[in-house]
Amino acid sequence: MLLKNASVLLGEELEFIPRTDLIISDQKFKRIHPNLSASSKEEILDCEGLILVPGFVNSHSHIGDSVAKDIIHDGSVDETVHPVFGAKTKILKRTSSSHLASFMKNTCHSMIRKGITTFVDFREGGLNGVNLLKNVLSTIPIRSIILGRMDYYQNRKEIRQNIRLDSENQKELNAILKKCDGIGISGANEFSDSVLRHMSGTSKIRAIHAAETKQSTLASKRLTGISEIRRALLLKPHFLVHMTFASKAELFLVAKKTRGIVVCPRANGALAEGIPDVDLMHKTGCNITLGTDNVMINSPDLFREMDYLWKVSMGIHKKRFDPKQILKMVTVNAGKLLNKDIGTIQCRKFADGIFFEKHEIDLDPMHSAHTSIVHRASESSIRAVMIGGKIIHGKI
Repeated sequence: MLLKNASVLLGEELEFIPRTDLIISDQKFKRIHPNLSASSKEEILDCEGLILVPGFVNSHSHIGDSVAKDIIHDGSVDETVHPVFGAKTKILKRTSSSHLASFMKNTCHSMIRKGITTFVDFREGGLNGVNLLKNVLSTIPIRSIILGRMDYYQNRKEIRQNIRLDSENQKELNAILKKCDGIGISGANEFSDSVLRHMSGTSKIRAIHAAETKQSTLASKRLTGISEIRRALLLKPHFLVHMTFASKAELFLVAKKTRGIVVCPRANGALAEGIPDVDLMHKTGCNITLGTDNVMINSPDLFREMDYLWKVSMGIHKKRFDPKQILKMVTVNAGKLLNKDIGTIQCRKFADGIFFEKHEIDLDPMHSAHTSIVHRASESSIRAVMIGGKIIHGKI
């Protein structure tokens, strides 16, 4: 495929290129240069009036929650999403697989329409939960990273006594890991040091929620005498999620020991838990990405997420924040976090992208592409969405 006359946000710095051509072959960008010619067999698409942006990456989601949208809107974090006794857990256990699957499909289609070409899901329900999501995705052309987990949580006594993972649960963990891309742990407060260290041995992706609430950080200190984040690092995670109450020292440590942090500001705000300090994260050298978190309390919309984070961060700190840095969180930074060939428009990267109408009513005139996309663009601004060089939504 040859894309002609496109404006592009190019490379890791999302450099605005007013006009260029792109050749796509074997699902990846092969050449990017003005005035390219197509072979006799290549399809040619004229992208005049369009700007091509890397496909968005939703770095943290729980799409199983799609069946319970806004069923609780005024509960605490534990009342809403605690993995043992929260409302979400009870709802998921009582919902049939077929009913759950239909709403998960809807969420996937919703994400595609909003320019999300890859999503990372913390999948509850053990092996059955992983298999259910894989079946859902078998007919939907969206990239996914599925991080499974056991339906097993230790009590306070077991954590204090540092009880190991028993053989039965070791078998379940191994079975889950064979079927998915890694593990997505609910939090360090549900496991002993021994269990966290055991799970750190997997060669696949390791991720964990950490410091989402003040209560969870205090609980870790009371339970073990050690901070929640330092205990989470026993997992040797590739990345951590939330970090709303991380200290400066902990952020320096995370920057050194992991690929980065996924922040979910709208979910934190909806649960009245505060806003992650992305300015401090940036200053301490952390790679920051964005996720939309639980569909139960939040729509899977990265346009809203970017706009909210950009403005609320400036409002809290009373200083400017470069919108390009926000846009990087859902593109370039996410590719680095996941160590995948996604998130950038450059040769040898997957040809995932969003074609925006530059003259769409909310964007025209587009004086700053980064700013416009972060706080003016929406689903209605999208002409088409491309994954692996195929137009899977809309048309050009």
